[in-house]
Amino acid sequence: MMKADLHVHSYHSGYARNWAWLHARDCYSSPEAVYRVAKSRGMDLVCITDHDSIDGCLEFLDRHPDTPDFIMGEEIECTFPDAPGLRLHLGAIGMTETAHREVQRLRSNAFDVASYLRQQNIFFGVNHLFMFLRDQMPIETYVRQALALAPGLETHNGAMLAEHNTLVTEIAAAFRASGQVVAATGGSDAHTLRWVGTAFTEAPAGSREEFLDSLRNGRTRTGGSHGGRGHLFLEVYGAVANHWRAILGLERHDMDARARLFVGVCSALLFPFQFVPGLLVLTMKRDERRRVEQCRRAWTDRAAPELVAAWPPAL
Repeated sequence: MMKADLHVHSYHSGYARNWAWLHARDCYSSPEAVYRVAKSRGMDLVCITDHDSIDGCLEFLDRHPDTPDFIMGEEIECTFPDAPGLRLHLGAIGMTETAHREVQRLRSNAFDVASYLRQQNIFFGVNHLFMFLRDQMPIETYVRQALALAPGLETHNGAMLAEHNTLVTEIAAAFRASGQVVAATGGSDAHTLRWVGTAFTEAPAGSREEFLDSLRNGRTRTGGSHGGRGHLFLEVYGAVANHWRAILGLERHDMDARARLFVGVCSALLFPFQFVPGLLVLTMKRDERRRVEQCRRAWTDRAAPELVAAWPPAL
């Protein structure tokens, strides 16, 4: 068995969605540090999956070309064409520069991205299945489209609640019991080095190429920690601390002296409100638990019997 954390971020994951004006990055981990920490925590293979970017992978490979235990990955944010506002994250494992350029062009339609990745024989799965689902479409429609879309499901996300991961695991198991090949993947979703390698995917393999073949054929199992409020607190405030380190020039940044001064002054003025991210953590985890409970009821009452019996779906 070979083990890999298939959901990890680096400095190249871009800016935090609501704090880009402060040059606050989504992650400050260098690709080199991600690789080092993952290996120290028992990962046989290392994969970086930045948000809509492979720059972290290219940076690492530029310094360590042809590294046999490194996999180029990417977390691709797509949308459903018939559900405006509903985002979907696809974890693509084994990306290439050509594939990256093409999927970025296709991101407005998740089905176009999926079709292209299948044509290129690049494995991909749906990450944190219920993270973005609100009331954009019924759960049975959403699950049907997600399972028809991707050959894999992230059944163990280290940043999600255990209840979330358990429900996705049960969904994948239901479809496997009906004869479908659904590859289960696991990853830490780490945005700080603290959590790299704490959730993972295992597959029978003796090399990177054999590991990817096992992924495509659904011969996987997952394990590791889950993500409660304490986990997210440490993740969020770890990112805040790294942001301050970047302002002080102690962490990698993309700001000139004038920008650092401006960002430093703004961040200092906002310092009394540093409790706000903590409140957001409480809100996010409360909403995640409520959403998972609603999805579980819908899955048990309607979606499971209907979808498994009618598989494969007509989209």
